[in-house]
Amino acid sequence: MTSISIIVSTYNRPDALDATLRSLSRQSDKRFEIVMADDGSSWATRNMIDAWRSKLGATLKHVWQADRGFRLAEIRNRAFVASSGDYLVFLDGDCIVRPNFIAAHRGLAEQGFFVSGNRVLLSRGLTEDVLANKLEPEHWTIADWARHRARGDINRLMPLLRLRLGSLRRRLGGRWQGVRGGNFAFHRCDFERVDGFETSFTGWGLEDSDIVIRMIRAGVRRKDGRFATGVLHLWHPEADRSRLPANRARLDELIKSDRVRALSGLSALAHQRAAVPA
Repeated sequence: MTSISIIVSTYNRPDALDATLRSLSRQSDKRFEIVMADDGSSWATRNMIDAWRSKLGATLKHVWQADRGFRLAEIRNRAFVASSGDYLVFLDGDCIVRPNFIAAHRGLAEQGFFVSGNRVLLSRGLTEDVLANKLEPEHWTIADWARHRARGDINRLMPLLRLRLGSLRRRLGGRWQGVRGGNFAFHRCDFERVDGFETSFTGWGLEDSDIVIRMIRAGVRRKDGRFATGVLHLWHPEADRSRLPANRARLDELIKSDRVRALSGLSALAHQRAAVPA
């Protein structure tokens, strides 16, 4: 049986992370561990994570690095080093998952493929209601969601449907565009083959595109997780995008090359130890 590590990225949003961990605690498939990839959060996040350890029903690890700006690629690499699973599902810590999320990813896992999932965006109002009143939208029915869609509380309904697509899931095998890092999955051996995330991507944007391009060049094909793995993405203010032009230039450089491995990836952490809050 494939062992699964869920790598959950977070930064100073304990209320949203609390909802994420609650939804992970209610999974139909409980054979997984969680590794928190914490990009420098304060003690409020650590305390909330500690409170979940005894009630989660799964191993929970917390990997933290000092807050020196948005360094998602690096903290994900650090979390990978602390993980033990043969299959890695990367999830943002402001995404609520439905009870079959792990089971769906396990069912889609296939050698030679990575899986790209999708999401539904919740409005600011609905997000505030969910968090303030500890609502559990992971258990809402399609009829419930249809009502929220009619009110403009979510951006679309289709990702919440469940369909068996068979071989159609492989139709985008060589396409990197459109993959979002908040819900995707790789085999451990493939992640190591490309040397993980490129840590020179700092600030918001495009580190997910970078690793997907390198995965495809390494011979790992894309498998579509739509209509199976959709997550509920809580609203948040738009991230600072001042580093996006530099990240775009870095991605353009990669596209012009034939490079597979990260320039500064897992290997750069080989002689470093993951930090914990002091």
